[in-house]
Amino acid sequence: MKPLTAASKLGIYLQAAPEEFQNTPLSRADLDAIRREPPAWLSELQENGPFPKDVIARKLGVSIAGLARAEVTEALTAAQIEELLESKPAWLVKERRTQAEVRAEAERVKAKEEARRAATNRPQKLRK
Repeated sequence: MKPLTAASKLGIYLQAAPEEFQNTPLSRADLDAIRREPPAWLSELQENGPFPKDVIARKLGVSIAGLARAEVTEALTAAQIEELLESKPAWLVKERRTQAEVRAEAERVKAKEEARRAATNRPQKLRK
């Protein structure tokens, strides 16, 4: 697989990985081996970053689109993410609220759909 795909599966920012990793395709067996026994550089990146946008968004509790709206375009480290969580800038509070509303709406729609399916799967009463 391409290095970008492998980095994504490992949850790391490709540009922060060693040059050899960035330029070498990996097989699934190679990826599994790295997961089983991660090299020091991988453990360091997974713990302290810098992190790719999807990981940043998850750690902050916002969407990737929310990061874009806040103009967060660079990879962030664990310390930078922690600083944002502690300082709670207005954009982060707003985006976390938006994300919570989106999740609540998705749950509501899912429950409604499950109820509709349950109602249509009920046996009909026979008329005499």
